[in-house]
Order: sequence, then structure tokens, then C-alpha cells
Amino acid sequence: MLDETFRIPLYADLAAVGVGSLQGALFAAGFKRLDLLGVAIIGIFSGVGGGFLRDVFLGTTPAAFADNWYLVVATGAAFIGMLLQRLLEKIDPVVTVLDAISIGMFGAIGATKALAFGMPVVPALFIGTVSAVGGGVLRDLMLNIPIALMHVGSLYAVASLVGVTVLLALLALGVAVIPASIVCVVVTALVRLLAVRFGWSLPEQRALSRIRLRRQRQVEQAIEEALHTGAITLPTTILGAEDGDGPLRGPDAPDRGADPEPPRDGR
Repeated sequence: MLDETFRIPLYADLAAVGVGSLQGALFAAGFKRLDLLGVAIIGIFSGVGGGFLRDVFLGTTPAAFADNWYLVVATGAAFIGMLLQRLLEKIDPVVTVLDAISIGMFGAIGATKALAFGMPVVPALFIGTVSAVGGGVLRDLMLNIPIALMHVGSLYAVASLVGVTVLLALLALGVAVIPASIVCVVVTALVRLLAVRFGWSLPEQRALSRIRLRRQRQVEQAIEEALHTGAITLPTTILGAEDGDGPLRGPDAPDRGADPEPPRDGR
């Protein structure tokens, strides 16, 4: 059990919630047939969703319901993202950097809070990751679209998973909570930003079958080349069958005898 959790000033926590709501509203604003209230609700859930799921799993009152400012900031940021969509799209790299930092903070807060509640390391890892990506999951569910983190794309959930893993490893080595959590935020943000910059992603699940198919084709190609160069030869009975000279014969094939004489009357 951890004696303390990673605590940040309220304004920093609210800023992270605001960035999440801003991005959620920007994302939802691109969908047709969504009114102002619908976009605002999507933005709010994107900002507070991760912390909400974290506290639900931990069986405690959600932080968003324990202070007035969380919902106020999430709502305001959602409306700003909706009304200033074109302006914010021009500074998208800045929003992406802030979002990368915010998921690192949510991951550190979630993991340390789970440890403080007496959870083992592996569940704490799960809680920390859910805390970081839960807002995006709720956003996609409410928009009735495929959940982004389950599909090929930039390493969003993986970045949080790596950062929280580093945090837990440092805590196991005796590092204090605050320095370990800061390292978690930095590692998460770096992995996320590098994934966005270079287009990193996990391989698609069909890639495994593609690898097997590629290897099979390589084997077939090697056999064909060996046959053309004479490195290997096939039995004459098989070659005869391939050339159309007759049925495939072998030592165990039954003797059918001589071919019957064709009828003389043309039938």
C-alpha cells in the first residue's frame, strides 16, 4: 500500500481536464447531426471520463463530483473547442503536446491512487491506463463509432501503459512518488509525441497471417527456382503427370491393365 498519491495543484488538474474536453469537442464538432448540447456533452465526458472510470473502479466518489470546478471547466473548454474549431485546428500541435502531458498526469494519478487504495501492482497498472484513456473510450462509445485505441493508430494507450509501467518500476525500487510520477508524465508524453510524429503503431492483427503467407510464398518460390536451375528434380512419374503424359503412377498404384480397344463402329 502506498502512503501517498501523486497530487498536482488543482489548477493543473483542471487544465488537464480542460485539454481533454477541448479535444473531445474538436473531435465531435466534425460529426454532422450533432447539436450544440451534444458536442458539449461529448467534450465533458472526454475531459472527466478517465477520472470518472478510475474512481468507479476504486469504489470512491468521482473527483468530478467532489468539486464544482471540474464540470465548470470541462463545459467551458468543450464550448471553446466547438466555437473556435478552425482557430484551434491551426495550433493543433500545441493541443497535441498538452494532451500528451495530460494523459501522463492522469496515468500517474490513477496508478498511485490505486496503490494507495491497497491494490496490487497489476490492477494499479490497469487503473492508471484506464484513467489516461477512459475519456477517449467514453467519447467513442457516445458517438457510436469504433473505439480508437482498439484499432491501428498512434500509440495512445501504449504510451500511457509504458509511462505507468516505468512509474511502478521506480516505486518498487524505492523512488519517491513525486519524482517517479514526473518521470511517468515525461515518458508517456515522449512516447505519444514520437508516435504521432513518426506514425508508430502496433501491427494489425492480420499482420501475423500475412507473415505466414509471405513465408509460404517464399518457400514456393525457392522450390520453383531450384527446379529451374536443376538443383532438385522430381520423379519422372510426377513429371509425366504434370506434362499430361498420363495419370500419376507410383510403385503402389494398381495395374489397370491395357487400355481397352476403341469400338470399331465409331461409338
